[in-house]
Amino acid sequence: MKNILVIDGQGGQMGSQIIKEMTSQLNDIRITAVGTNATAAANMLKAGAHQAATGENPVVVACRKADVIIGPIGIVIADSLLGEVTPKMAAAVGQSEAVRILIPVNRCDNLVAGVQNAPLSVFLQDAVAKLRSVLENKGVAE
Repeated sequence: MKNILVIDGQGGQMGSQIIKEMTSQLNDIRITAVGTNATAAANMLKAGAHQAATGENPVVVACRKADVIIGPIGIVIADSLLGEVTPKMAAAVGQSEAVRILIPVNRCDNLVAGVQNAPLSVFLQDAVAKLRSVLENKGVAE
């Protein structure tokens, strides 16, 4: 069973949506949700995560145990998500040995070049496809 870590902030809406996608399409995974705030964590738990926590230290600890980390691109940028991602959180994600699947979101003063303007659902479906490829040991999907 693979340990999937979903990190999200603000209201946890993106994290909740990706968790719903994963639980409907994938088997043999254990989802840990870590919110940068309690609202995000609670919403991701309601969406189907097996366990949830809130804050900096849970991000650091969960990154050490994860096989795959999924979240908005801001989880690797200190002070992003309106300041909810601390430098320690960003470093933990970046230094983790887990595969990282980062969802490109052009918000909070972080603009990703080359990303087409598309609904969030398109990016979430692509993230689940990449996760499926990783879980099937095919590497990262193109």
